[in-house]
Amino acid sequence: MSPLVSLGDTQAAILGAVTRLEAIAVPLGDALGAVLADAVVAGEPVPPFPNTAMDGYAVRADDTVGASADTPVRLRVVDDLAAGRAPDVPVGAGEAIRIMTGAPMPDGADAIVMVERTRRDPAPAGGGGGQDEGDGVFVEVEVPAGQHVRRAGGDLTAGQTVFEAGTRLRAAHVGVLASVGAATVRVFRRPRVGVLSTGDELVESGPLAMGQIRDSNRPMLLGLVREAGLEPIDLGTVRDDEDRIVALLEDAFERCDAVLTSGGVSVGDYDFVKAALERFGALEWRQVAIKPAKPLAFGVVRGVPVFGLPGNPVSSLVSFEMFARPALLQMAGQVQCFRPEVLATAEHDLARRPDGKLHLDRVLVRWHDGGYVAGRTGDQSSNVLSATALANGLAMLPDGDGVAAGEAVRVMLLDSPPDH
Repeated sequence: MSPLVSLGDTQAAILGAVTRLEAIAVPLGDALGAVLADAVVAGEPVPPFPNTAMDGYAVRADDTVGASADTPVRLRVVDDLAAGRAPDVPVGAGEAIRIMTGAPMPDGADAIVMVERTRRDPAPAGGGGGQDEGDGVFVEVEVPAGQHVRRAGGDLTAGQTVFEAGTRLRAAHVGVLASVGAATVRVFRRPRVGVLSTGDELVESGPLAMGQIRDSNRPMLLGLVREAGLEPIDLGTVRDDEDRIVALLEDAFERCDAVLTSGGVSVGDYDFVKAALERFGALEWRQVAIKPAKPLAFGVVRGVPVFGLPGNPVSSLVSFEMFARPALLQMAGQVQCFRPEVLATAEHDLARRPDGKLHLDRVLVRWHDGGYVAGRTGDQSSNVLSATALANGLAMLPDGDGVAAGEAVRVMLLDSPPDH
């Protein structure tokens, strides 16, 4: 029996063995979830011109002095200005221009009165002469200069660094990059991650014969790869045939940047994946001091990291989260590769037995009365995937008797806690 290796040492060894992929230029529309390889600098100010933040009237602030609902000021409306149109009529003394949100500020105007603080006053039929001839507006509030005016460069100035290299692009980042005209960006290439399931007992669809089970690991792992913002490649399911597994892996090393297998990495007589991988050499077989997900195979074959994950579905998921996901994210250029951790209060006893391992219990974390609380989602057996589907965290129980109700427990979050 191989000695147990610590979680931290195993993670450090894996991260030390993988390198990030090359940088490529991609259209902005394809950059969501990718990591910037270069800093992006704004080539123009955002917004490019002063504009209004409100529907209302562009005015000279001095013309609104003393205005109120009881004593409104009447201004003559000299134009209507929609967004997308350049102003060609200035605002003079005693005048206003009806203006829509986003429209450029006309010359002479230095403030906006929102439409809710005005009353339109159309000219009487037949006219009447005098300085108030034409449509007018009653302004019911005094406004200072700059009111509801977005200045040019108020968001970003020309020459300003928009995002540093290493930034993982979320939807808001993409929107900002679009605002500065970044049609293409240089990002680290996303790893193409091949996923292979092995085992005579696995069935993809149809009725089950005695001794058969449905393949849940491959769809789950493909989903985990996709959720991480990477490119999953389905390598299918293969029977326990060492030569066939070797042939599939040969092909995978040509097509993929990393490979995940599940099953066949334990110490049994029928661990064909282990035998097949040993033909390529350069793989290390570890017994990691965690439960679940103790057995792990890892190595770099022809420049391709290979992760041999255990076959039990919960173990496969936990092994992916602890070892494969951080390494794959590092390959994709990310700096922060590990899931966030929080301190939570145990809702009930999280009992366990001493065995020299760190236990990773599937828990539901939620925000309650100003802090996180965590409770088990069900049976913690490594084959009970349904309890894992209900969990949004892994409670990290150090070796010993566990954590009592009301005590603090460290939890690695798999998803955002509800009610927060």
